[in-house]
Amino acid sequence: MEKELIISSSADEVRIAMLEDKQLVELHKEKKSNHFAVGDVVLGRVRKIMPGLNAAFIDIGDEKDGFVHYLDLGPQFNSFSKYLRLAMNGDQSVRTLKNFNPEPIFEKNGNLSECMKVGQYVLTQIAKEPISTKGPKLSGEVSFAGRYLVLTPFSNKISISQKIKSSEERNRLRRLILSIRPENFGLIVRTVAEGKSVAELDSDLRQLMEKWERMTLKLKNVNGPQMIESELGTTSALLRDVLTDDFNTIYCDSEEVCNELRGYLRTIAPDKVDIVKHYKLSTPIFEQFGVQREIRRAFGRIVTIRSGIYLYVEHTEAMHVIDVNSGNHIKAGTGQEDTALQVNIESAKEIARQLRLRDMGGIVIVDFVDMQKAEHRRELFEVMSAEMKKDKARHTILPLSKFGLMQITRQRVRPAIEVDVQEKCPFCDGTGTIKSSLVVVDEIESNLRYLSSSQNASRLTVETHPYIQAYLTKGLRSIRRQWQKKYRMRLTIKPVEKYNLLEFRFFDSAGEVIEL
Repeated sequence: MEKELIISSSADEVRIAMLEDKQLVELHKEKKSNHFAVGDVVLGRVRKIMPGLNAAFIDIGDEKDGFVHYLDLGPQFNSFSKYLRLAMNGDQSVRTLKNFNPEPIFEKNGNLSECMKVGQYVLTQIAKEPISTKGPKLSGEVSFAGRYLVLTPFSNKISISQKIKSSEERNRLRRLILSIRPENFGLIVRTVAEGKSVAELDSDLRQLMEKWERMTLKLKNVNGPQMIESELGTTSALLRDVLTDDFNTIYCDSEEVCNELRGYLRTIAPDKVDIVKHYKLSTPIFEQFGVQREIRRAFGRIVTIRSGIYLYVEHTEAMHVIDVNSGNHIKAGTGQEDTALQVNIESAKEIARQLRLRDMGGIVIVDFVDMQKAEHRRELFEVMSAEMKKDKARHTILPLSKFGLMQITRQRVRPAIEVDVQEKCPFCDGTGTIKSSLVVVDEIESNLRYLSSSQNASRLTVETHPYIQAYLTKGLRSIRRQWQKKYRMRLTIKPVEKYNLLEFRFFDSAGEVIEL
């Protein structure tokens, strides 16, 4: 599979499009004014404790307070609290945690008010960006993600990605990690680490440890809630998570972003530095690569698929709803049941792409075309499951209900991407009403009067919409004949189909446009 990244950078935002075999599958937007992003480590101060919710609101130095539930504090919260006190007091022994004595694991069924007080400093990580009126969701489990590994402080656990199926490879990776794992740190081995050497894993681990030590230094004598360690920008983070051998080109219209990406690639994949290309043409980069056209086609309330199938996509505060319609999808020689299966399978592939493309999270309800056979319903479920495996977001898919509905839950960490594909009508200016055709006729006559009296025009041609042309020329005593007699001129009225109802133009006897 051929993968490409197309990056468009402007003064206020960066837009990133991922193409798979020339088809748009993911679209990301990053506002340059954003203060926080998922993965950022922030030092917060407890503003309010909610005993009824067993949660707290944390001042993180932003206009919206962060929210953390007791269950999101993590089992090592006591150790993080101890580390924070030592680091803020300038104790540099916690840079490596070699001689650090971890605190007892947190109770699962406890009260947050027993471990937190209003005004207390806490070290947290952004788990979800602000969505709608809600502030960011926080986690007390701080971790650092690298290319191959995820560093988890105060844990001795080694976890291997479930997507690595080979038992031999899992054992090999576990042995390698045991040989390089720092004391009092746990590690999660990511899927892309499969087949990598100990040198590559160790290099990635060193970068993560440098990040931890850098954070420790920043905590010394820090004052007030603030960002402590920032996650990579959206572009670099996306590249870190998706970069594979079949990723062959990255086009970017900003030299600054190109240099940032090349610098990041030198640290994680030096052999891939040359895939970053600086786009310098005057045509907007999204237009040049057809991304803008794909966005116009893929976003909106109605999504049309080939063969005449179309989807209705509705977004609400509680969930997303998708309705599948067969449209004019008809294949000769197939029955209703087979047609319904074909429509549903083709729709399932597009729905899986839409979930990634719009980054739709939470609950998604899909209303497929009704099918009677159990084997067809099972086949549809298998197709949807296979297509959703391409999605890196955590998700759960339930089989079709007896009403033909499929329920999907998808990890929601950012607001769903919305692209306004509707434009204001140039005729009515968005009002939904236009001038009466009689007013247009009056305007044409007013211009005729001016050209006859002030310009002494004796022969004119008017181009206008066919509807107006028919109205002006019908009958023996047509309005055109009356105007010719009234203004003593020869008048020709021509219909032009591409004109809108209110549009008209005057031409002189030489065929030149008369500017009015």
